Amino acid sequence: MRGMAQGLHLTQKMALQQVLAPQLQQSLALLQAPMLELKALVEQELQQNPVLEELSTSEITQQEKRELDGAPLSDPADPAEPPSDVTYDPATDRSPGVVDDFQAEFERLAQVDQEWRDSIVQANSPLRAREDEEERRQYMFDSLVAGTSLQEQLLEQVRLSDLTDDDRSVAEMIIGNIDDAGYLRASLDELAFSTNTPIDRIAQVLKVVQSFHPPGVGARDLRECLLLQLERAGRVASLEYAIVDKHMEALGRRRFPDIARALGKTTDEVQQASERISHLEPRPGRDFMPDDHLYVVPEIFVQRSADGYSVSLNNEAVPHLRISNTYKDLMAQPQSTPEVRDYIREKIRAGKFLIKSLHQRQHTISNIAREIVGRQREFMDQGVAHLRPMTMAQVAEAVGVHETTVSRAVSGKYMDTPQGVFEMKYFFTAGIPTTNGEGMSNASVKGIIANMIGQEDRAKPLSDEEIVRRLGASGIIIARRTVAKYRSELNILPSHLRKVY
Repeated sequence: MRGMAQGLHLTQKMALQQVLAPQLQQSLALLQAPMLELKALVEQELQQNPVLEELSTSEITQQEKRELDGAPLSDPADPAEPPSDVTYDPATDRSPGVVDDFQAEFERLAQVDQEWRDSIVQANSPLRAREDEEERRQYMFDSLVAGTSLQEQLLEQVRLSDLTDDDRSVAEMIIGNIDDAGYLRASLDELAFSTNTPIDRIAQVLKVVQSFHPPGVGARDLRECLLLQLERAGRVASLEYAIVDKHMEALGRRRFPDIARALGKTTDEVQQASERISHLEPRPGRDFMPDDHLYVVPEIFVQRSADGYSVSLNNEAVPHLRISNTYKDLMAQPQSTPEVRDYIREKIRAGKFLIKSLHQRQHTISNIAREIVGRQREFMDQGVAHLRPMTMAQVAEAVGVHETTVSRAVSGKYMDTPQGVFEMKYFFTAGIPTTNGEGMSNASVKGIIANMIGQEDRAKPLSDEEIVRRLGASGIIIARRTVAKYRSELNILPSHLRKVY
């Protein structure tokens, strides 16, 4: 035992660890949240903090709009630092280094609320239910109709088919192995082994499933999918069917002369048949797939004005909050216990911090947006080809915040400009060197490459080396592998696959 004790040593280790206070974490989360996520976060706070209530559009005063449009706040601060007058120590109920005069703070809150107040009469309960709004919301939810999945559509066709009960179970098993794109992702051997069903019977039922809508469903690869669609359209004797059936690999490589020689056709006939094949559906289940389109709400609106461009915030979509008068009145009642007062005091401070954080969020995003528009004036005037190189560090220095604050502020946010709607991060691009030393954004170079290829002679498409040469003649210094990378990002095929005979 003594020997074990001799092996133990006490050591001191110094370590620097950064721990964010909950309120600061909340402030950073609000700054980083896109519009729709922001509304969800505020809705959660409204449910957790009873002293908060949301203003209607008619209740928002001009002062509130002025602050949300990015005017300087009474207590401006970088979002990385919490506002000083709401830093709160719950253990001592004192702000660090400051005598906490809650009565004075309470009076300031009442004054702010008086500025927001209008003629609307508030009910006694801060959580009063608005029955008409709840009824409309519930009606909307009840009216939503869930989309039918591909599997549900196929199972309904099984129920309407002439299959026997035993074959229906086999069909349901096959459908269970069809993915959202419409392809059967299990081999017949695997299905036969897992269900102890003869493979011939599975093949027969699969033929029935492949006759269902949409055409091409149940195929095991692209070739079978296209053949099923051509068979359904009565084009078995067509040139397209022969090309897909016998020369699918050469078709993928666009080797039209080789296909023409093998089928005794002209290159032009094969090329026209390839064009018709391209109109077939490679993903039969596309119409039943989940809608992955992103519906974005712009945070910033940029419009032409007499002085250049005006920048405004989308304040209509941002929740507007205030402290409920009901709880202020409850604090003033003499019968309120100390526990009740402490609870309300804590909730009021939390609510006030949330309101200031929302204001600071809008203020920061507005300043960054104005700096972006100022630096990208040529883009606003003439489009993507004139996008200038710009880094977050440059904007952070100009706005007076940390680079990470800029990163959070533009994350997932969108800007509605005269050139269209763009994610704010889109405007931060690396530079490509030019002979005049000014540099050009990689997005602009991509646009130039896309225009070059769009105007090329399709019988003699531009190689990556030729694109490098033409860019160099325009003063843009770029490597061939960079051109190949940008072309790939633009979903443009290599020159030998773009060639038209």
